[in-house]
Amino acid sequence: MGKTALIVIDMINTYDHQDAEHLIPAVEAVLPKVTGLLERARRQGVPVIYVNDNFGEWRSHHGEILDKALSGPHSRLVEPLKPDESSLFVVKARHSVFFETPLTYLLHQQGIDRLVLCGQVTEQCVLYSALDAHIRHLQVIVPRDAVAHIHADLADAALRMMERNMGALVCDSGELWT
Repeated sequence: MGKTALIVIDMINTYDHQDAEHLIPAVEAVLPKVTGLLERARRQGVPVIYVNDNFGEWRSHHGEILDKALSGPHSRLVEPLKPDESSLFVVKARHSVFFETPLTYLLHQQGIDRLVLCGQVTEQCVLYSALDAHIRHLQVIVPRDAVAHIHADLADAALRMMERNMGALVCDSGELWT
């Protein structure tokens, strides 16, 4: 058994997109759980890797993505989740954290074979990332109370699919790094 990493998906966000009005309430609900996961993971020395959409800004890097989100109208949803000096950051352009990113290489270099996926959106990026992790023979854990959704019914179905079809452990965030 190798190491575990906490993967924070798309939480550095301006919320300036089509489904934001449906997503924001779910983000507000999971924010304390994600923050708690970050605190406990860091305290335990678990690597924290932010994998974040570039929102079509092909010249941006993680600092610019963070600065833009922190200067926007929803900075209160980003401020508590800011990467610290030990955090790693991977920029993505599509739904999966693996698609056309160096994440697989990074995980291999770090000896990581178990991922805790938190963030957004359960029925999109989290689901596709869990599938891609599964086909790469990585263990997946998804704390159900630390993933935000746009559509609750689809999020419930996605969590069931991750558990049943991908062998993911779906649990409460409080069960991790206690």
